[in-house]
Amino acid sequence: MKKLLPTLTAAALAISTFSLSSCETPVGAGLAYGAGTGAIIGGLTGSGQNAAIGAAAGAVAGGLIGAMVAENQNSYYNTGYSEPWGSYPVATSTGRRGFVISPYSPYYEIDVRGVPHGALVRDPSCNRLFIRP
Repeated sequence: MKKLLPTLTAAALAISTFSLSSCETPVGAGLAYGAGTGAIIGGLTGSGQNAAIGAAAGAVAGGLIGAMVAENQNSYYNTGYSEPWGSYPVATSTGRRGFVISPYSPYYEIDVRGVPHGALVRDPSCNRLFIRP
């Protein structure tokens, strides 16, 4: 238990620190997951210093992976469509930032955080496209 406490403390600190950097984005989520994983792995070797080093290394790796995911998503949203925008319905805003109501039945609330305004979004319940307002 004595060796586990520094690990858990460092992991909690790393996750809370990096979670403040907008985990709505792939980069922010990569930072948080990488830092937490690195802190746990580093802390298993027995010291809080190793947990901090592991958290830093994990945050860097997670941030890089998140940046690659974000770049891939942006290129998809900007170049992946061949049909005109006017042929798709527009979703309805929920009032909650980053969430919309699908224009298709059964009208599920869909998380569109990280999707640019005006981009096409696929409703996973019916596999149909709509425009994010």
